[in-house]
Amino acid sequence: MERIELARDCEATQVPAGDRTVLEKGCEVFITQSLGGTFTVQVPAYNGLFRIAGKDADALGRKPEEAVSEISSGDMESMVWESLKTCYDPEIPVNIVDLGLVYGMDIHPETQGNRVEVKMTLTAQGCGMGASIALDARQKLMMLPGVNEANVELVWDPPWNPQMISPEGRERLGLD
Repeated sequence: MERIELARDCEATQVPAGDRTVLEKGCEVFITQSLGGTFTVQVPAYNGLFRIAGKDADALGRKPEEAVSEISSGDMESMVWESLKTCYDPEIPVNIVDLGLVYGMDIHPETQGNRVEVKMTLTAQGCGMGASIALDARQKLMMLPGVNEANVELVWDPPWNPQMISPEGRERLGLD
């Protein structure tokens, strides 16, 4: 874990409750995960884990990742799946696609571009980060060229289980 003092005040989301707060300049944090353009940090002064968005990477002395902007060529379906693979649960180092959280994706061509509809779930219904993960996915989809609307719906049927994790995800988690 890397120790950092925040260079400025920045907004953060508590994990897993999902409550938003502002972490103050000079606050000591430890980066526990940096995936998909967001950062999960342990904050001793607040006694917990928090997620910091990529737009606030400068508060950590980092440059924001432009993961989605690198996905600029290929067919729309491939670009959508690659974009979704940049979304992570802040407590799990596997993307939402490989975790088996994405149940379906549809692309609807429209006059002004494409509308992307995603159905996804969470590892547990009580996860307070659900809205944040869905919003992250939507924002990344909206950055894709040719997408003018994106909707990410949380669904609970069928219930998620660990058997839904891809072979890549299982390997990353040390389950195989």
